[in-house]
Amino acid sequence: MKIEELEADRTWLAFDPMRQLRPHLTSTGFVRLVNEVQRPEGYRLIASWDGELGRVASALGFRQVTSLASGRHLAVDDLTTILVARGRGHATRLLAWADREARRLGCEHIQLGIDTHRHEAHRLALRTGYAISTFGLTRRL
Repeated sequence: MKIEELEADRTWLAFDPMRQLRPHLTSTGFVRLVNEVQRPEGYRLIASWDGELGRVASALGFRQVTSLASGRHLAVDDLTTILVARGRGHATRLLAWADREARRLGCEHIQLGIDTHRHEAHRLALRTGYAISTFGLTRRL
């Protein structure tokens, strides 16, 4: 297992895990959205390689944010692992990487956004030291 940050020319490598989380995106649409919209806003993409599979098995996307309510923090928008690689520790190691990076950047904490229906992800987050501190509410426009 190897963890590395993916630069813009390698964004496509994270598409397989990301489509597990964001099935509405096409490969081209994913790369374009990340590289042309999100990266200029500070989004970074981290990948976990599975040696057995020989490809990226898990990905984490985040931004460094400062807000009045939360101060300086990392906002993890995307964390996902392909089905065949779940349970191998990829997401746990990506969260540990994010923790080290947040400390390096002088962040006060990490906010991890998880959709309400992703119960396995909730269990992982709680098991790795995250706590439910707020509820994010959404209203479609």
